[in-house]
Amino acid sequence: MSAIELQARLLEELGRHARLSIAVSGGIDSMTLAYVAHRLSPHPATMVHAVSPAVPLKATERVQAYAAREGWNLAIVDAGEFSDPAYRANPVDRCYYCKSHLYDRIHTLAQGTVASGANLDDLNDFRPGLMAAAERGVVHPFVVSGISKDGIRALARWHGLEDISDLPAQPCLASRVETGIRIEPAEMAFIDQVECRLRDLLDDSATIRCRITVDGVAIEVGATELVTAKVQIEAIARPLCASQGRPFAGVRPYRQGSAFLKTKAAAPGDRSGER
Repeated sequence: MSAIELQARLLEELGRHARLSIAVSGGIDSMTLAYVAHRLSPHPATMVHAVSPAVPLKATERVQAYAAREGWNLAIVDAGEFSDPAYRANPVDRCYYCKSHLYDRIHTLAQGTVASGANLDDLNDFRPGLMAAAERGVVHPFVVSGISKDGIRALARWHGLEDISDLPAQPCLASRVETGIRIEPAEMAFIDQVECRLRDLLDDSATIRCRITVDGVAIEVGATELVTAKVQIEAIARPLCASQGRPFAGVRPYRQGSAFLKTKAAAPGDRSGER
């Protein structure tokens, strides 16, 4: 399906909502949704970006830059998840608590329907945040329009959004911490520091994860980076770990969701378990 056909589907869905509040994380999905909604939807949209220790500074800077350039009605908020002991305990469904706080916060400051940048591919992944969204009536325009991550990239390229079209998936920094290890602001700052340093070596399109595990700090990168830059990655990561007294567990291939140890919890979707 062409980009213009994908956009026609998306605009039809956006037009169903008289007023939207879009949760904008700074990643390609929500940024593209916000861009299209602001420029082409017949109805007004408010963009809401939540800041916390788990949100990379570059993501916030990206949202602010687009808001200034495009004239978005942008609200920057603290969703308050770091005040929640359930979130800080880092259970396998941690994302449920994070998204619950986010969507509740958006509902308190804006009228209308809350929308996320979730896409069709997300339905095949373990995403407890989708349960929090369902409980709060949050809509997912890309999902309803049948648009996948590749479709979103096509839309971004069609609109000339070269700075975000090739961004890799960028979940929050807390997703790097192995299930059961408490979420601490200092850990988030360290993860962000390491990943920023590695992006200076590689580039913004590279897949990079600084994982905090029971065995120490593990760096996960894409297959290309593993072959071409493993020695340089180690030369950056090892001394950063040593400077904070953290064991370095080496460089390994990126594996989606490797920090989530589901065996420590009940089945996905059951919040009684230890995302």
